Order: sequence, then structure tokens, then C-alpha cells
Amino acid sequence: MRHKPFVPTLLGPDQPFVRDATTGLVWHRVFNRPLYADTDRSQVVYHANYLRYFELGRASLMRDVGYPYRQVEESGYVYPIVDLAMAFHKPLYYDDPMWVHTRPIRLERIRVTFDYLITHVETGEVVCSGHTTHCALKSSGIPCKVDDATVRMWESFPT
Repeated sequence: MRHKPFVPTLLGPDQPFVRDATTGLVWHRVFNRPLYADTDRSQVVYHANYLRYFELGRASLMRDVGYPYRQVEESGYVYPIVDLAMAFHKPLYYDDPMWVHTRPIRLERIRVTFDYLITHVETGEVVCSGHTTHCALKSSGIPCKVDDATVRMWESFPT
């Protein structure tokens, strides 16, 4: 399955943000390489590991905009995944350099949604795309409105 072209350009030196020249959208990005343990018998990254890469992207984004997930939990909130989707476009193999691109796309009363693109650093090809939707819960497990600090983080994301 082919993905539309993704042409990231840096927003500034030493910044983790890029703008896709194709769509104009801003993404946060973080570098990673699959471990040998991430691969299956065919030496391709096992599909479930892409969820770990999504989490890496999401956690890095939140840390870089000043609201790390640890602080979210210390404030009495958790955000479990309630919906997700992934599409695989090209395989990744052990030690392939990748960029994990993440952007917040939807903020609702009790839910937040992030989009992801994983690209191969050397070829620039999109290898996986997807999204995760998270429900705001008090640490007691009761659904609640998205906390104010998360709303501020969302609103401060570069456009």
C-alpha cells in the first residue's frame, strides 16, 4: 500500500518539529532504531512493536512541549487507548533508522487523538501510519474531561 508523499522540512535548528511540505502540517519527530528483539522470524519488525514506536513518539512529543506523561499521572489522570489504527506501507528491519512523527489531531471533551507517521530515515519512505485515541480518566478509573494542562499542551503545539 502506497502512502502519499511526506516531505518534512525542519522548523528550526535543534527543534524536534518539522513541517510536511505536501500538506503544510507540523509534526513532532523523534529518532529510533528497531532492536533485534523487535523483529519476527522473517527479520521484519513485528507489527505490534509499532504501537511501542507510537508511544515513543507520543511520550517524546509531550516531554518536548513541557508536559511529560509522568506529570500527567502525578496530576491524577491517565489516558488509556480506546481506539487505534495502523496501516503498514513498507517493512522495517533490525537497526533500520526511523523517524517517528507524531501530531495531536483531535481534542474532544473526554478524548484526545494523535496521528503518527513512521518513515525510514535513509529512503524517506513512509513505512507505517496510524492513530491512537485516548480517553481521559481520573486515576480512580472514572472518565472525566481532559485536564487543563493537556488542553494547554494541545493549544501550544506549533501550527
